Amino acid sequence: MELANKFEHTSATTREFTFEFLEQITDNFSDEHVIGRGGYGVVYKGVLENGEEIALKKLHYMPGLGDTQFRNEFNNLMRAQHPNITRLVGYCYHLGHQRIKYKGEYIFAHVEERVLCFEYLQGGSLDKHISDESCGLDWQTRFKIIKGVCLDPIYHLDLKPANILLDKNMVPKIGDFGLSRLFPSAQTYITINIIGTPGYMPPEYIDRNEITSKYDVFSLGVIIIRIMAGDEGYSKCAHMSSQEFLEHIHENWRKQFQGTMLSHTSDQVKTCIEIALRCVQVDREKRPTIAKIVDELNKVGTVHL
Repeated sequence: MELANKFEHTSATTREFTFEFLEQITDNFSDEHVIGRGGYGVVYKGVLENGEEIALKKLHYMPGLGDTQFRNEFNNLMRAQHPNITRLVGYCYHLGHQRIKYKGEYIFAHVEERVLCFEYLQGGSLDKHISDESCGLDWQTRFKIIKGVCLDPIYHLDLKPANILLDKNMVPKIGDFGLSRLFPSAQTYITINIIGTPGYMPPEYIDRNEITSKYDVFSLGVIIIRIMAGDEGYSKCAHMSSQEFLEHIHENWRKQFQGTMLSHTSDQVKTCIEIALRCVQVDREKRPTIAKIVDELNKVGTVHL
C-alpha cells in the first residue's frame, strides 16, 4: 500500500482509473489492442468515455523493479510539464487477488497491476520514419523534430527514435521515462546496473558506467544524425572525417532539393550536422550543453509549417 499512497496527491488533470475500466476499454487487454511492446511492458490502445484515444502502458510484474520503474516514470511525468513530453492522462495501481487452480485446488494469488495512460499519438514512433534520408519526411519536418527533442534538464538515459513519438502534425513527444532521473547537472554518477540502449550510450558510460549531463547529449547526436542521414548514412559517419561527413550529408540534401535549396535551409542542414558531430565527441567536455544546442538551432530560423 505504501506505493499506492504516493499517488494520492496528483494533478487535477491526471485521472486515477480502476483496473476494471481499463480492462473494459481494451477488451481485457486483448492482442487486438496491442500497439507496442518493450522490455518493461506492453502498450495497448483504448478509448475513453469522451472519445479520447489513449495509450495504456501495462508494466510486466517484476517485484521491486516494477515498483521502481512505475514510480520513476509517474513522478517524472508529473513534474515534467513540457509540450514535447508525452502527456500523462492517468494511471492505475491495482492491488488484488486472483483465483488460480493449483494441483486440483483453487488458491488465491496476490496480484499487482500497474498501468500508465498517455495521450495517443497517431504518427507513431520516429524510428518508423527515418530509415532513409531520401524518403519519408521533408527537411522542415525533420528540422522541427530535431528542435523538439532537445529537452533540458531531465536525464532521460534512453533517448532513441523508438522513444520519440509523433502526433498528427508530426510534433515530437518524448516518452518512456522509466529510466530517467532528475540529477544536479554538475555532478557525475556511477551506476551498477546497465541502462540505456547500445548505439546510444556514450563512451564514458560504456567504459566506466558514468552518468553526467552529457549522457543524453551523446544520444541526441546519434538521433540527429539518423534523422538527417538515415540508417545507411549513419553507418558512414565512422568512416569519414567530420568535414567529409558534413559535406556528404549537405550534398545529399542539396540533391533532394534538386538545386533549389535556399540559403537559410542550407544553414540549417549544416548547423544540425555540426551540432550532431560535436554531440558524439568521445571527450564529453567537448560536447555542447542542451541549452547551447537550442540556442544554435534558434539562430538558424524558426520553422513555420
